[in-house]
Amino acid sequence: MVEVLVAVAIITIAVLSATAVAQKSVSVSRQSTHNLQAAFLLEEGAEAVRVARDDNWTNISNLTSGTTYYPTFSGGTWTFSTTPNTIDSFTRTVVLADVNRDSTSGDIVTTGGTPDAGTKLVTVTVTWSEGSNNLTKSISFYITNLF
Repeated sequence: MVEVLVAVAIITIAVLSATAVAQKSVSVSRQSTHNLQAAFLLEEGAEAVRVARDDNWTNISNLTSGTTYYPTFSGGTWTFSTTPNTIDSFTRTVVLADVNRDSTSGDIVTTGGTPDAGTKLVTVTVTWSEGSNNLTKSISFYITNLF
């Protein structure tokens, strides 16, 4: 009888351990998938801004600095709207900021300087929920009127 109880206890512990490992594996796999999707959405958001710039600089310069925009692909081109939209459980935003340059060196400066109408600081952010946590990934880069 004792041997049967010991065997049942060992089997129970083994099954519970395997179940816990499988559950953690699924959770880590889901987090990894969401991180990868967020990275792709970040890159796509950055490319959307570059495509809009390449089409016509006014697509960028007409956007209000500090305003949150939501990029959408519609009619074969990227547009930026202030209407929130989500992709699955992800929300992607684009915020542009004005850039100032040092009048002597031409370097970008955070304070002072002269406004550069041909350069913008772009911040693309992707947010999503993972269980009870809200996660965010973002990328910032400068974009210049090349044409």
